[in-house]
Amino acid sequence: MTIRSDRAGTEDAGTTIGGGAGTAGTDPDVPRARTGAHTAADLSAEQLLSAYSTGELSPVEAVDSVLERIEQDNPALNAFCLVRPEEAREAARASAERWRRGEPAGRLDGVPASVKDIHLTRGWPTLKGSVTSSQEGPWEEDSPVVARMREHGAVFVGKTTTPELAWKGVTDNPLTGVTRNPWDLSTTPGGSSGGSAAAIAAGMGPLSTGTDGGGSIRIPASFTGICGIKPTWGLVPHYPASPFGSLAHTGPMARTVGDMTLMLDVISGFDSRDWMAMPTPGPGLADAGRGDDPRALVRGMRIAYSPTLGGQDVDPEVAAAVAEAVRVFDELGAKVEEADPGLPESVEEFHVLWYSGAAKATEKLTDRERDLQDPGLREIVEQGLTYSAQDYLTAMALRMAMGARMGRFHETYDLLLTPTMPIVAFEAGLESPPELSGRRWTSWAGFSYPFNMTQQPAATVPCGFSGSGLPIGLQLVGPRHADARVLRACRAFELASPWVGRRP
Repeated sequence: MTIRSDRAGTEDAGTTIGGGAGTAGTDPDVPRARTGAHTAADLSAEQLLSAYSTGELSPVEAVDSVLERIEQDNPALNAFCLVRPEEAREAARASAERWRRGEPAGRLDGVPASVKDIHLTRGWPTLKGSVTSSQEGPWEEDSPVVARMREHGAVFVGKTTTPELAWKGVTDNPLTGVTRNPWDLSTTPGGSSGGSAAAIAAGMGPLSTGTDGGGSIRIPASFTGICGIKPTWGLVPHYPASPFGSLAHTGPMARTVGDMTLMLDVISGFDSRDWMAMPTPGPGLADAGRGDDPRALVRGMRIAYSPTLGGQDVDPEVAAAVAEAVRVFDELGAKVEEADPGLPESVEEFHVLWYSGAAKATEKLTDRERDLQDPGLREIVEQGLTYSAQDYLTAMALRMAMGARMGRFHETYDLLLTPTMPIVAFEAGLESPPELSGRRWTSWAGFSYPFNMTQQPAATVPCGFSGSGLPIGLQLVGPRHADARVLRACRAFELASPWVGRRP
């Protein structure tokens, strides 16, 4: 492995908050993302850890390379709302000393990582993309996902952008502006974990935390050509409790299935602050997304393929790429057939749960503070305040029926394959594509939010590109608690697919 560290010329950029890019498209005023030779910033977490263990690369060199990439590319992408270079370098130096002694602190020691600005991070403000959030500390506590990564030696370089309170499937907010897709700066990276996705795709750290209440890991992972998984609800503890309740999952985002698996294994496990957290999983999860024989990983699996999940419109380029991806599983020895689980239409019930959560999250704001919020967020809050307890319970009843239907479906099928998104990334700064103007983000996220309703593990991996060069994602859904099975299938596809190594 030959690596260039790009340490020379890197300067302390200081703490940065904001810095959104300007107008999209070919406007000469839009900052351009950097292109050039691959560096340590382009390596996966697993590659970095291997290089640390042999002494070929040090965590200091890797973190400097990532910080340089952030300094060069973040002005165009606006993926980070906060960067702490000196803290990252200090942590990297401590990691390098541990590796020198042969005593790494954990399974992520020295790996550069970022945190979605929804997760509490000790010593750093968590503003959730909102001008109504107080920057006053003391910020003394880590969320469980951050705590577990810190325990395992991850080097946090900063926090990534999110729409206000993570309310929608694209990433822009009144606090830091519009976040952009590294494959095409005129387009959105999706959301709500859009900053994390853009950062990973651009090489600004191989790992980042994400949350997913209706697709917020899978949407941006699909739009930016990376991997992400919404685990079985409760596998990764969540604290503080989300106002969106049991729709909200925490999970890993990474460039490779191996990194995604590694991070999920680290962040899974019981935390007493989450009163509904599952027990720490056994050792099987750690190895699920590894292996070198794709046939052995999926041979004999019974796989259902639903190209429209109940009749949704799908872009022809997306449909063709996903169909080709499904054929890969057949060629690997899985038993694949077209079958649809027949889920009921659930968007109105999802809105009841989602909009009620948004209303709860903003209940203590003053009228003046509400005027400062994202107009779309204000609209769904107003709608959420109209729902009754009976409306909420009716929506929950549909959730339970959907879960029972999927449970029966998975008695026959080990996995369900669908497009992750029916479209590719569209214009940045819009909630929906121009042809769906005025409609909520759920109008184009019908492949993602149903599996928040059912709490199943659902992952996305890149499976192709549109004619304009934008990534397309394949969604793999398993029964509850079958996260390891989903990861094995993701790894098999990664091994058999030509997209590995393609970067924006």
